[in-house]
Amino acid sequence: MLGFPKKKKKKKQEESIDANEYLQSQTESSNTEELETELSVPSDWKMPNEERYVFAFHNSQSPKLRINQISIYGTELNKLKNKGFVANGLIRNTVPKNIKFSKTTILLLGPDKEIIAKKEFDLEKAGTIPANSARPWKFIFNKDDLLKDVEEIPSEWSLAFELKKKHQLDLEESWEKSIADETKSNLEKIVQHAKPLKPGEVNFMGVQAKQHDNGELAVTILIRNGSEKNITLQQIPLGIKDASEEEIARGGFKLDNFTVKANTSKPWTFIFPASMIKKEDIDLSKWQVYPIQ
Repeated sequence: MLGFPKKKKKKKQEESIDANEYLQSQTESSNTEELETELSVPSDWKMPNEERYVFAFHNSQSPKLRINQISIYGTELNKLKNKGFVANGLIRNTVPKNIKFSKTTILLLGPDKEIIAKKEFDLEKAGTIPANSARPWKFIFNKDDLLKDVEEIPSEWSLAFELKKKHQLDLEESWEKSIADETKSNLEKIVQHAKPLKPGEVNFMGVQAKQHDNGELAVTILIRNGSEKNITLQQIPLGIKDASEEEIARGGFKLDNFTVKANTSKPWTFIFPASMIKKEDIDLSKWQVYPIQ
């Protein structure tokens, strides 16, 4: 049962963020005015009055937010029998318009902002949250959602939105030391403007293909990692097609623990010896690279 806070209650914190960091809107505001939020409970929710009063009390105790911020104010945290946690909170909105979330990853943080648990919640069920309001919601983190073992409820805790970091260029140390600043800048632009990866997707993107005088073909590609984990590649079998859409070369390349960090793209150049080239006259005005299954 929900209740009003008592003495020696675990300390809560709030992780507020600029809405532009999370939402796809670009609402601009230089106003530093701080606002209070009003409890918002949809009329079709069958919430007991006692529970409504508890959330209203917590909302009144929550810190003010600046205009154009969103946050989750944790109100109560309890352990589950399966060693997970259930956290009650208020999703707060000071964006000057209604907002609606979809599937959203929420973090349960400890005293040092370390991640205790992480889970994707379907917040579309929370409904439309009006401007300057706070919507009650329950977040259940099961045992499988825990990233670390926590025997007791932490002395300080908070709930936070997981911010998706921008996909970035990652260079091997040898590249970092050898390529020109202009080349690095061009690679960063390619990464920035490339088609976004789907969650967990890994693909290869051609950057440059050039045939040398000795007949060998040098192909530079971006290995793009859209997952949340680093990937390590030991061997990559590749095929190349030119403008004729005919395969002009294929080969397997061994790599020495080649790691592509989570949510990054790493460039690498692969050399196809002349003996691997299947055509005498190749047209590289248009070409594609692909992994061979």
